[in-house]
Amino acid sequence: IASIMSRVRDLKNKYKNEDNVTDEFNCTKISADTTDNSGTVNQIMMTNNPEDWLSFLLRLEKKGIPQMDAALLNRLIGRYSQAVTALPAEKHSQDESYARILVRFAELKAFQDPEEARDQFHLARLNCKKFAFVHVAFAQFELSQGNVKKCKQLLQKAVDCCAVPLEMLETALKNLHSQKKQLLSDEEK
Repeated sequence: IASIMSRVRDLKNKYKNEDNVTDEFNCTKISADTTDNSGTVNQIMMTNNPEDWLSFLLRLEKKGIPQMDAALLNRLIGRYSQAVTALPAEKHSQDESYARILVRFAELKAFQDPEEARDQFHLARLNCKKFAFVHVAFAQFELSQGNVKKCKQLLQKAVDCCAVPLEMLETALKNLHSQKKQLLSDEEK
């Protein structure tokens, strides 16, 4: 009991928020080591559904700012890679959480290697073409790389393949034509 109470105190000190403590405690009930979360990953792999993976990965991202923390970025890329490998595309291509995992993985890869990021965005678009946000994220990446023509092509192809919601694609195209740096503002997302 003393060991458990000590762990709870450590978690409270670490997160300074009762809700986060509860989330982290529930998320790591199998694992005694909170730095690698191997118990949590093992638990997620048993059910192996995209919602659990995404929830875990987003909680992991809250531990810092990946662009500013190379160790966190590497850990996140490793975990996202593990999730992508564990979730078969043929089974999950219609799942929004799976699509979000693929997109975020590509966005994180962009901080390290734009060519690998492009490959990951292409994979996301290939596997989850019904989601407009997948196309917009890839187009945003191309725009950030200075490829305006490719950005426009990606958005037009998304419209052609009837990705939803169409309004998101129309807004992104409008913002591109207005020469905005962001295809979607935070409010529009």
